[in-house]
Amino acid sequence: MSALMTLLTLCFEFFKTGLLAVGGGLATLPFLSEMADKYPTWFTHEQLADMVAVSESTPGPIGVNMATYVGFRVMSAHGAVWSVPGAILATVSLVLPSLIIIVAVAKMMNKYIENKFVQWAFGGLRPAVTGLIAAAGWSVVELTLLDLTDFNIMRFWEAINIPAVIIFAVVLFFAMFKKTKKLHPIVFIGACAVLGVVLKL
Repeated sequence: MSALMTLLTLCFEFFKTGLLAVGGGLATLPFLSEMADKYPTWFTHEQLADMVAVSESTPGPIGVNMATYVGFRVMSAHGAVWSVPGAILATVSLVLPSLIIIVAVAKMMNKYIENKFVQWAFGGLRPAVTGLIAAAGWSVVELTLLDLTDFNIMRFWEAINIPAVIIFAVVLFFAMFKKTKKLHPIVFIGACAVLGVVLKL
């Protein structure tokens, strides 16, 4: 595929993701997982897990961070001159549908906010968004805590990444514990990064 066709495909995929991933950054994960299946030369599921870790550990929304990274990575295969435009255009493509929709909705919202049909529509959107975020959460669990490629119910424990589950449980405990939950997230991220190096995860 030529560089221009790759760029157009990248922009289309991220525009579609931005249009359909209702519920924020985590809701983009199922679409990125689909991209890994459709375009295996772009990135693998294992690389997607690394992208999630880096995107969650760096400032900015996860969806935007991942779009920038994927755009840079995919287009750099066509030469360094394409990498930065790829990163910028992938990010713009992801954000553009939201921008268009928010501007349109903002103009209508003041007029129709009290309308019962609008209220019912929001009532239906909330559980749908919750479901999308839950699906995205499960994608992260699969990528980081489980290996279901050769899953066998008789040896289910072999599919569990024990060190990763222990780190997850410890961080969850301290993030909810009254005396430590006020710690800045960077403390947990930094500690887990060190643990990942020590345990060679």
